[in-house]
Amino acid sequence: MDQMRYRKLISCPADKRTAYIERLLLRPAGLVYLAVIKLRNLLYSRGWLKAHRANAVVISVGNITVGGTGKTPLVIWLCNFLAKKNILCAILTRGYKTNQKSKIKNQKFTDEPATIANNCPGTQVLVNPDRIASAAEAIENLGAQVLILDDGFQHRRLGRDIDIVAIDATEPFGYGRCLPAGLLREPPSGLRRADAVVITRCDQEPQDKLRDLEYRLRSINPGIIIARSIHAPTYVGFADGSYINPAELANKKVFTFCGLGNPDAFFNTVRKAGGNIIRSMAFDDHYHYSESCLGKICERARNYGAEMVLTTEKDWTKIVKLRTVNNDIPFAYLAVEIRFVAGEDRLIALIEKVLAGKIRLEMGPGK
Repeated sequence: MDQMRYRKLISCPADKRTAYIERLLLRPAGLVYLAVIKLRNLLYSRGWLKAHRANAVVISVGNITVGGTGKTPLVIWLCNFLAKKNILCAILTRGYKTNQKSKIKNQKFTDEPATIANNCPGTQVLVNPDRIASAAEAIENLGAQVLILDDGFQHRRLGRDIDIVAIDATEPFGYGRCLPAGLLREPPSGLRRADAVVITRCDQEPQDKLRDLEYRLRSINPGIIIARSIHAPTYVGFADGSYINPAELANKKVFTFCGLGNPDAFFNTVRKAGGNIIRSMAFDDHYHYSESCLGKICERARNYGAEMVLTTEKDWTKIVKLRTVNNDIPFAYLAVEIRFVAGEDRLIALIEKVLAGKIRLEMGPGK
């Protein structure tokens, strides 16, 4: 089942008869998954399963749902925040469907690891499903003082000093059910372990919904730090290294495509930047593109009269080596950064409190 059909299936209201049997069959599997996750968390909470402590500060950035919460821009923000304080950090990421174990130096990787590396110059990104081994390499061979555990909320083998969870405002709790009946990787009660929540894409939801979301988060974890953020477009980049301001998308006929867990969020970001989306295509998350696939995208864009084909920076890392620049319709990507609209000061205070006494902080201007 492709991702878009799956999302449509699990998001369908319970009172609708469409694909009712399929949804019903997913429920038992979701209950089994929930039982396993609860047991595993209990074993760690009681100390029956031990977490390994690293000789460095460990900050985990994760989520409780699968697919497109905006976690990667948050990792990049955190990495650059530490770099400004002259703190040597390394990013530990599992890498999606990869057996390669290496740190990125020559951009051989694609997808999220490459996106992180491209936006965090000077920071080592280690790709390895074994986070314990990555942590040891980062500390012993690279001298890392802080380890950023990418997608680490459910990875409890490596102990952490701070747990930051990204929550997508557009679908915060994965349709209320655990995989595969919904998108939850664990029940919302797992947020009791979190130190902070960053609500992403706050510009795509009304204020009353955001207030309700914050109320629910505080009912789960009264002491949690909550920050609000948006994904702010920074530039539109092309294969030849040139770029334009996102404002130049205004009134431009754009054909968009992406392979994300939440494709609508990207399309909405393009619209907010002023792009006139005449047609879009959504592929499965972590989709591996081919020359043939890009040819079809180009053909469709041409048929609909597009002036530009636009994708995400994550997808760009996978297609830039597949196609040539010489095309009658330019291909480009929209770069975004996380921008806080509330709560950034409290999040920074939490991070600095944990770092204090362990690492000498180099305070920037105004600190």
